[in-house]
Amino acid sequence: MPKEKTVTRKAKATKAEGGKKKKAKKDPNAPKRGLSAYMFFANEQRDKVREDNPGIKFGEVGKMLGEKWKALSEKNRGPYEAKAATDKKRYEDEKAAYAAGAEDEEEVSE
Repeated sequence: MPKEKTVTRKAKATKAEGGKKKKAKKDPNAPKRGLSAYMFFANEQRDKVREDNPGIKFGEVGKMLGEKWKALSEKNRGPYEAKAATDKKRYEDEKAAYAAGAEDEEEVSE
């Protein structure tokens, strides 16, 4: 005997509201978030992992990078954390300038 189709609460809620909610468009001029220390490490090591393991699947590359990151000592993580701190500072500066520019535009348009 086939199972009956079940509808989750979330599906019921969206159907009751008349469909999906629309997501607000992101401003393409907004500054990009800073990268984490792990992302700096992964970007640097990804090609080496692919070289060492030809034919490796996409998901496996991520797993290997994660294992390498976990095995890295605090001393070896230092340069990546320094890059992340610098990038975070860059993001905060750009974000402040972007917010100030948005406030200036509001004053001009009023």
